[in-house]
Amino acid sequence: MPAETVPATPTLDVITIGRSCVDLYADQVGCRLEDALSFSKYIGGCPTNIATGAARLGLKVGLISGVGDEQFGRFVRETLDREGVDTRFLKTDPHRLTALAILGLEDRTSFPLLFVRTDCADAGLEEADIDPAFITSAKAIVVTGTHFSKANLDAASRKAIRIARKNGRKVILDIDYRPSLWGLLGMGKGHDRFVRSDSITAHLQSILPLCDVVVGTDEEVHIAGGDTDTIAALKAIRRHTDALIVFKAGPKGCVMFPGAIPETLDEGVSSEGFPVEVFNVLGAGDGFMAGFLRGYLRDLPLQECCRFANACGALAVSRHGCAPAYPTWSELEIFLKRGVVNPRVRDDTWMEHVHWATTRRYQWKDIAALAIDHRIQLEAIADAVGGDRARIAAFKRLAFEVVAETPDPAVSPGMLLDERYAESTLFEASRAGIWIGRPVEAPGVDPLDFEVGDSLGVALREWPDDHVVKCLVRYHPDAPERHRAELIKRLRRVLMAARGNRKELLLEVVHDAGEADAPDTMARALQDIYAAEIRPDWWKLPDQTMEGWQAIATVIETHDPFCRGVLLLGLDTPMEVLEANIARAAAQPICKGFAIGRSIFGAAAKAWLAGEIDDAMAKAMMADRYARCRAAWTAVRSPHAAA
Repeated sequence: MPAETVPATPTLDVITIGRSCVDLYADQVGCRLEDALSFSKYIGGCPTNIATGAARLGLKVGLISGVGDEQFGRFVRETLDREGVDTRFLKTDPHRLTALAILGLEDRTSFPLLFVRTDCADAGLEEADIDPAFITSAKAIVVTGTHFSKANLDAASRKAIRIARKNGRKVILDIDYRPSLWGLLGMGKGHDRFVRSDSITAHLQSILPLCDVVVGTDEEVHIAGGDTDTIAALKAIRRHTDALIVFKAGPKGCVMFPGAIPETLDEGVSSEGFPVEVFNVLGAGDGFMAGFLRGYLRDLPLQECCRFANACGALAVSRHGCAPAYPTWSELEIFLKRGVVNPRVRDDTWMEHVHWATTRRYQWKDIAALAIDHRIQLEAIADAVGGDRARIAAFKRLAFEVVAETPDPAVSPGMLLDERYAESTLFEASRAGIWIGRPVEAPGVDPLDFEVGDSLGVALREWPDDHVVKCLVRYHPDAPERHRAELIKRLRRVLMAARGNRKELLLEVVHDAGEADAPDTMARALQDIYAAEIRPDWWKLPDQTMEGWQAIATVIETHDPFCRGVLLLGLDTPMEVLEANIARAAAQPICKGFAIGRSIFGAAAKAWLAGEIDDAMAKAMMADRYARCRAAWTAVRSPHAAA
C-alpha cells in the first residue's frame, strides 16, 4: 500500500490476528473433564478474547480470523458484533468448521483443555486474507504465536507485520505458546504449557526483531528465550529485539522491561497485583492483554498500563469463562477505585452486578410491549362469555401477529407471554427479535409462589437466552414485617435463579393503594427491595404522580445506576386515562416504555372468545389500541429524548 494512502488518523486502535473458536466450558467445578455433564458456550481463542476484552474497555478493535459457515461460526460472529468488534475480515470458510476448545475446572490448580482444531476455519487463513488497507487502519496489530505454527498462517501473520511496520504501525506479539498446537504433544495434552523445542525457539526469535512489544508468561518467555531460567530467557529475548517486554507473573501481576534486562525481576516496571481468589486461570492472560492495550494505546505511563492489565487479569481469574469474564471500562474504573472488597470476587454482589449490567447481551430502544401473559384473567373472560379456554392460545397468537406486523422505528416491539397458553408463540416471538418477558409467578397467589415449579433454576435453564424473567409481586412497604420478609426471601430466589442462568429480571410491583398512601409509597417499596441487594434489570410499575415518579427515579439512581429502567403497566385502565398516564411516564427519563395488557386486548378477547368477531376484527381492535399507546408514548418521548 503506497505511503500516501495511509490514513492520517487510524480509525481503529488495534487489530488482533489469529485463533477464533467456540469455548465449551464445563459447568461442574471440581471434577474431571470426563465427568462433566453440561457445558456453557462462549467465544474463545487468544486474539478473539483479546479483541473482546479490548472492545469492552472502549478501544476500537478489529479481528482477522476464520469461522465456519455453520451455527457455531454465526455464534462467534454475532457475539463479536454485539461486543463492538469489527468483523469485516472474520472470514467465513465454506469448507471448514469453526474450531472448538473444551475446558474444565478440575480444582484450583488443574484446568484441563482440549483443542478440537483439525483443519479448522481459523487455520485456513492465507496471505490473501490480509488486507493492507485494513491493517493500516489501526494504530497497532497483535499477532499471536500459535498463528506462526503452520506455513500458511506464518505467511499471513508476517504479511500483516510487514504492512504494519512499513506504515509506522505498532506490532505487538503475544507469544501464546501451546505445545500441542505446534505438534509437540498429543491433542489430549492441551493444558500442558511448556515443552522445550529449539526449532520453535528459533522460529519465534525470527519474529522478535519485528515487534514493538512482546508479551508472555514464564513458559512463553522460556520458549522465546530458549532458556528455562527466566532472567536468562529475558536477556536472550532482549538480544533479538528492542521491544518493550511484558512479563506476565500470574498472581504477582506483571513486570515490564523497556530497556536492558536487570538481574532481578523486581527491578522492572510494575505495580501491585490484586489479591483475589483464583477460580479459573484459562483466558486470564488475554484479559490481561486487553487491559495493557487500553493503557498502551492511550500512551499512558507503563505503571498505569501494568495497573490496568493486572486488574483485568484479576477479574478474569475470578469468574467462569474467558471472554465473558472480562470487565467493561465502567467496571474496571469502579474496581480500581474500590479495590478488592472481597477476594472471592464472584461473591462480591456489587462488582458482579456491575459486570452483569455492563455486559448485557441485548440492547433495546424504548419498549412498546403488549402484555398478554394473563392466565386467570383470560380464563375468567372465557368462562364469562361461555367460550372455550382451549382457544386462549390461538387468541394470544393473534396478539403476537399484531405486534410482529406493526413495526415502529421509534420503539422496540415487545410482549409479555406465558408458557401455559403461548409456548409455541413464545419461540416464534424470540426468533422475530421481539423483546420478551416471561412470567414465573403463579397468578393470583399471595404471598408469591411460582408456576414453573419448586426449582426455579432448573426451569430457567430451558428458557432461550433472550427471555426476560418476569415476576409479579404484591408488595406494600407498610405491610406486616413478617409478610414483607417472606416476599423478599422469595424474590431473592428469583434473582439468584435468573442470574445463575444469565437471564434478565423484570420485577412487577403492585399493591392495593390505601387512602393514606403518600406519593412516595411505591418508591419506599423499591427501597426495601434494593436494601435486600435485589437489583432487577427492569421494573414494571403502575402510574404515579409526578412526585411519585421523581421519588422512584431517586431510589433507582441511588441504588442501581445501571438499571435498564421502568415499564409502565396499565391495570385495565380506560384508554383515555391510559394515554395521559403514558404521556406522563414518557416524560420521565427513568421510564423506558410500557407493557400494557387488558387495556389493549380486553375488549377484543371478550368479543372473540364469545364468537362475536373473527380473527381479522380482533387483530384490528388490538392494533388500534396498541397504536394509540405507541403514539401517546412517542408524542412526548421524541422531543423529551432529543432534549
